[in-house]
Amino acid sequence: MAYQVTFIRGDGTGPEISEAVRRVLEATGVDFEWDWQEAGADVYEEEGNPLPDRVVDSIRERGLAIKGPVTTPVGSGFRSINVALRKELDLYACLRPCKAYEGVRTRFPDTDLVVVRENHEDLYAGVEFERGDPDTEKLRQFIKDTEGTELREDIGVTIKAISEYGTRRIVEAAFEYARAYGRSKVTAAHKANIMKYSDGLFLEVARAVAEEYDDIEFEDRIIDNLCNQLVSRPEEYDVVVLPNLYGDIVSDLGAGLIGGLGVAPGANVGEDYAVFEAVHGSAPKYRGQNKVNPMALLLSGVMLLRHIEETDAAQRMEEAIAEVIKEGASVTYDMKPSRDDPSAVGTSDVADAVIAKMEERVAA
Repeated sequence: MAYQVTFIRGDGTGPEISEAVRRVLEATGVDFEWDWQEAGADVYEEEGNPLPDRVVDSIRERGLAIKGPVTTPVGSGFRSINVALRKELDLYACLRPCKAYEGVRTRFPDTDLVVVRENHEDLYAGVEFERGDPDTEKLRQFIKDTEGTELREDIGVTIKAISEYGTRRIVEAAFEYARAYGRSKVTAAHKANIMKYSDGLFLEVARAVAEEYDDIEFEDRIIDNLCNQLVSRPEEYDVVVLPNLYGDIVSDLGAGLIGGLGVAPGANVGEDYAVFEAVHGSAPKYRGQNKVNPMALLLSGVMLLRHIEETDAAQRMEEAIAEVIKEGASVTYDMKPSRDDPSAVGTSDVADAVIAKMEERVAA
């Protein structure tokens, strides 16, 4: 029976990347039934909403989605399509594998770690008080009366709220990921030495959860120390679980370790739904030029295959991608030693090369 999956094409270069990924996923031999949906700037221009209800309804019906890069319209008042999907579908865990493949230019060739980021809480929860607003003054006075600190009158405030519930389920997600994918260690990152009641709670709950997974090693790191160590000895890290803000920063740091966002896959998952996506932008200036790198969304497709437990297909696809990268012939301009290398190929050519490698493996 075919897997029913929502496929959001994206905008800008999204449609051509999505088409390349569709061809490769189907070439694995796994049977998919796609429900093609549109979201992003183009839909906003036509309908006044970059994320129509039908897109979310499609994912709710199928439980799975893969999404090409989309543009959040500037000045529309719409916060972010990615944020909206996370909230609507309760996709509380962002998974960002950071694996260096031979052939990618990086100073950290031994990197192979996974960042697990909490998606809903922390400073990104959107609880803010604007400078000069009467409610901000009430908050300032409340803090003075209850805690004793007198803050400046000209402040803007963002609330950092971390709950036991949110922390427990993201840390459990990190341990479950480690267990499912043969990872041996989980590291919790925090700033509990300074923020004792928010990050301190995150650390306390993480330690309690770790006791329930005695088959997985656990450690914690203060966030600034973690960043220092990631760019000095990233090979020491395996699965890293973090609150929202730190996770946002460290996941992009991890992408930098392995060669950039062009080879960085991602997924946002919850109890009932999972959305797999490239984490880079839509690069609208290259739209229709068959030029941009599809590797990030291809690797997100590998994550999708593993999620649905099509392990053999996922392994074939990842190995084929790795071979194409290692050989360095059928890659886009950004993966060449020089960005103006005339031997660079297009988006669709990368898909052709990956499919050819998979066919070679089947024939062998």
